[in-house]
Amino acid sequence: MRRIFLCMIGMLCLPIEAALWAEEKSLKEGSAIVLDEAVVSAKREAEPSEKTGFIPLDSDRIIVTPNDWARTSSTAELLSNEPGVSLQQNGGVAALPYLRGLGDDRVRIKVDGMDLISACANHMNSPLSYIAPTNVSAVNVMAGITPVSLGGDSIAGTILVNSPPLEFAKPGETLFKGEAGAFYRSNGNAFGGNLSGTVANDWFSFRYSGSEAQSENYHAAHDFKPPGRAAIDKGWLAGDEVGSSRYLATNHAVSAALQKDIHFLQLNFGVQYIPYQGFPNQRMDMTENLSEQINLHYSGQYHWGVLETRFYNEHTRHKMDFADDKQFYYGSLATVLAPGMPMETEGWNTGALVKGTIPLSDRDTLRVGVEGQVYRLDDWWPPSPSVLPPGVATSGMAPNTFININDGQRDRIGAFGEWEARWNPQWTSLLGFRSDTVLMDTGPVHGYNNTMMYNGAPLFPATTFNNRDRQRTDANFDVTALTRYTPCDTLSFEAGYARKSRSPNLYERYAWSTNTMAMEMINFAGDGNYYIGNLDLDPESADTFSATLDWHDPSKEQWGLKVTPYYTWVEDYIDARRCPPSVCGNTAAIRTSLTAKTGFVYLQLVNQSAEIYGIDASAFVVLAKTHDYGSFTLNGVLSYARGRNETTDDNLYNIMPLNGKVALVHRIGKLTSVIEGQFVDTKSDVSQVRNEVQTDAYALLNLRASYEWQRYRLDAGIENVTNTFYSLPLGGAYLGQGATMSGGVVPWGIPVPGPGRSFYAGVTAKF
Repeated sequence: MRRIFLCMIGMLCLPIEAALWAEEKSLKEGSAIVLDEAVVSAKREAEPSEKTGFIPLDSDRIIVTPNDWARTSSTAELLSNEPGVSLQQNGGVAALPYLRGLGDDRVRIKVDGMDLISACANHMNSPLSYIAPTNVSAVNVMAGITPVSLGGDSIAGTILVNSPPLEFAKPGETLFKGEAGAFYRSNGNAFGGNLSGTVANDWFSFRYSGSEAQSENYHAAHDFKPPGRAAIDKGWLAGDEVGSSRYLATNHAVSAALQKDIHFLQLNFGVQYIPYQGFPNQRMDMTENLSEQINLHYSGQYHWGVLETRFYNEHTRHKMDFADDKQFYYGSLATVLAPGMPMETEGWNTGALVKGTIPLSDRDTLRVGVEGQVYRLDDWWPPSPSVLPPGVATSGMAPNTFININDGQRDRIGAFGEWEARWNPQWTSLLGFRSDTVLMDTGPVHGYNNTMMYNGAPLFPATTFNNRDRQRTDANFDVTALTRYTPCDTLSFEAGYARKSRSPNLYERYAWSTNTMAMEMINFAGDGNYYIGNLDLDPESADTFSATLDWHDPSKEQWGLKVTPYYTWVEDYIDARRCPPSVCGNTAAIRTSLTAKTGFVYLQLVNQSAEIYGIDASAFVVLAKTHDYGSFTLNGVLSYARGRNETTDDNLYNIMPLNGKVALVHRIGKLTSVIEGQFVDTKSDVSQVRNEVQTDAYALLNLRASYEWQRYRLDAGIENVTNTFYSLPLGGAYLGQGATMSGGVVPWGIPVPGPGRSFYAGVTAKF
């Protein structure tokens, strides 16, 4: 077997080596990949903290360009071309990324080193929504096996999002520079702009960046519902108009940094304000979101190695209610049941990191660190009293404030150690261990009043919930083991194992009410179903095995092929079951829900077992490169994932079907043009417990171009050139209009459609 293995390696390496036998061959140092290396005007070396060491071969680094800004206002959309990445579409700036079938809180997302958390029962303020695409310089995606120094409290992988590094001037000089841009997209009449500027000398740098983006509702390629009034008290919607998809988002950020010799200190402050963002797959809309972030980072070189520290604080105020396309008044015209349903959330997220990188020898590097996070959440729903005749007592959603999460606490303290060894130019290994303790608790709760029915028992389950011990302590641990073999400068193999863990979020454990209206509000999935949490949930733990083949030319610029098969087993996977009468009440609606094959159903979150397996592949080849006609490059990605609930033999929810993209890129001078085809198979393996709706296969054609001259750049393109109608496989149920809080009144079985044809253009000027 050993001879066969070596022979196969030789067959892959020999053709390239034979053609280049006269050229000098050199291996990259241990094939380690340097992350976030910044080259600034002063030509300074990357700060030690910007080098994270061993990064798995199946990771990808995305460099963001103005063409990306023009095409989308959602930072999550920047990941859409990566193999293994799929997006759960929510609001216009709030998509949730999935890595190989696992998404939302199962993905660790670090924005400029901050672990951000969604402070919303519907996860409308997703972590990636807190940074605008115009303020992103690069994104690193690590699916599956992740170094423990970058993991923790996640089972899917890690996404690192970085704003542009601060620049410094050469000694004795002063640097002034800036950038301004604007975009327009025809579908939804979307437009916006961005502005940034830097002033610096050789030891101090200051940068401001700001952006605004807004859009009306977008349109599908053709009608997917009857035209008419969005709701009895709302305006008209066309049959192809996707209700509740409009948004307005504003972001501002300032950064200041000091550097002296081998020490670097940076302070960031950011503010986001979203006055409205519609959600076509949720029963409510975001009516306001205000977030303030402060982020202090230090790195320095000492005789023993590199020290990195970070402290950050995030404060979020979030509001939900019915916006332009969802019914606001419920009941008869003479006696209104309730005017709207205000819901408010406030979150405080404070974190700290101390990390050391210690070179033990030329071969061995040790990384050790501790980090902590203190998170507080209050979720309350102010009363919305009914309009009743004089003398009639207030009823409905009154007179009290509904307490959903009362002083929710989720604190995490972790420590990790990681050993990287470069045994020789061919072999590199990484071994890491991480321990995280998660402490959770919440205070007592209550509903709007003591007479509002909770499925037959006015005080149930608030009294039951309040009488239980709500404090939970989880002791989690992660292990990562990776080895890489590079037999020649055209080929690398990597194989690894990771054991990762994640504790439930506050809503998964502490969402308590069995009232239908309240259960409609606990929904991260966008499927329209009714959810209740579970105090007895255990943490998830995932065992992942993967292997990667990376075959390329020596320069990695002419052609390349990367293939990664993977397998993940998840113990105590947090899935759903039909809510039993013993939990949700013995009513006709609950009993019907137990066996319903269609419609929206009542669900409780529970621990089960699951497996996910699949394969990701990407490739590129330079087809031609001429002086007169420029270069032609063919790029392609392909992803397949299969997810099963081993406890129930059901399919997992939100698993992207077989999909791929092929793009032909032409470059000549300052002009770049792209012809891209996107292909998605039928989604037929759907979650039965959630009555997930199937979607049809589709193919889309996109055209893009950019041209640069002097200090200006123009980007333009057409998305969905053929105006093909399609449904978003991970778009969820269409709840964009009507009486969305009236249970099953909203039609079931309509998936959220994707956008029809859209022309876009953007211009960027540097000064």
